[in-house]
Amino acid sequence: MNPADQASGDATQWGGVEDAIEDPEEIRVVFCALDSFSQYAKTAHLNCTHLRRQSFYALPQAHWQMLARPPFSYLETLDRTDAAIEKNAELARIIVKFGLRSFGVVGTASEEEPTMPEEWSGIAKYNDLDKARSTLRQFYRDWSAEGAVERDACYGRIYDALDAEKARYTDRQPLKVLVPGAGLGRLVYDLCRKGYLSEGNEISYHQLMASSYILNFTERAGQHTVFPWIHSFSNHRSRENQFRSYKIPDIHPQTTLAQTQGIGSMQMCAADFLCLYGDEEHKDTYDAVAAVFFLDTAPNLIRYLEVIRSCLKPGGVLINVGPLLWHWENHVPGHHGYDGDGDYDENSSLGIGDPGSFELTDDEVIALVEKMGFIVEKREMNVRAPYVQDAESMLQTVYNACHWIARKPEAGSDIKAEI
Repeated sequence: MNPADQASGDATQWGGVEDAIEDPEEIRVVFCALDSFSQYAKTAHLNCTHLRRQSFYALPQAHWQMLARPPFSYLETLDRTDAAIEKNAELARIIVKFGLRSFGVVGTASEEEPTMPEEWSGIAKYNDLDKARSTLRQFYRDWSAEGAVERDACYGRIYDALDAEKARYTDRQPLKVLVPGAGLGRLVYDLCRKGYLSEGNEISYHQLMASSYILNFTERAGQHTVFPWIHSFSNHRSRENQFRSYKIPDIHPQTTLAQTQGIGSMQMCAADFLCLYGDEEHKDTYDAVAAVFFLDTAPNLIRYLEVIRSCLKPGGVLINVGPLLWHWENHVPGHHGYDGDGDYDENSSLGIGDPGSFELTDDEVIALVEKMGFIVEKREMNVRAPYVQDAESMLQTVYNACHWIARKPEAGSDIKAEI
């Protein structure tokens, strides 16, 4: 898909998914994402409460009767869970509504309530359904007031590094920043508010449709309520903790942007990062690449670094914050999209579908970055970085992430890459 330019000057909309799609496989992926949001309520009710009720009544009668009474009131807990699921489902359904309109299932001016086309209903697989659930939970991180703690841990380091770049390159204002793996779009949006020319890239239609809705179509701050902790019944200190809810968005994106002086611009590209940004059109384009929880999504990190090196201007920086949870570690070796049918040309990229993969340690990543011709200027270890983490849970999973800044050499530098 081509970039859709938004939020420049008076424009405050970011239309991430409105372009026409002609590829049949991409159309299928789009409707799998839409269908997974459409099925969220059904799936969540089944897994969270229906099966638990069956297990509950399978207990000896004296046991379940005791648990049905205070102080446990277990059946009431399941009823509360169903109600919370429905609140989450309100958001899921409205994402489907505006997603269907974006893809022309009904006209944008039509008062008709869009519904999933019959031929695409029920096609979502387990992975799609899981992505829909995780996307709804991720609104806590990117678009709630309480999620600011998680955002500050990562995005704050991006802002600090870019402030230093502004002071270094006073002749390059405003700086142009690429955010690969932009997710729900908060970093791209906040960079625009701070005066940068920000460009997000995202391959997931779950994320694209959710971010398009929150940025373009919400009517007010706090319009929706999400319950991110209801899908699991483990490690809660109290039921009240399990049922904590959060208002999103914490700000109304369009109103806030309109009231901000000196904004930059933002645009979004829905595409495979490797395929889009490795071409000549994007060569020497960006002052900075802000990689937050992104580099470990690479099956082949060398490919990622080649593209980043190409699209950065001479003297531009790669700003990284994140762990090394290699996303392809448990997949079948060497098969991410290439089916082996025909000759594979290593000079042309299938993007994320390129064959081959490897995983490195943090020290090895730094060594690779340097061998690719970057100059590592800063490295910070053990950055405490929770990710959609319930701070009250008895189980705390918090990344000790790494933050580093690596610069592409200036034009004419003697520093050479080994590959």
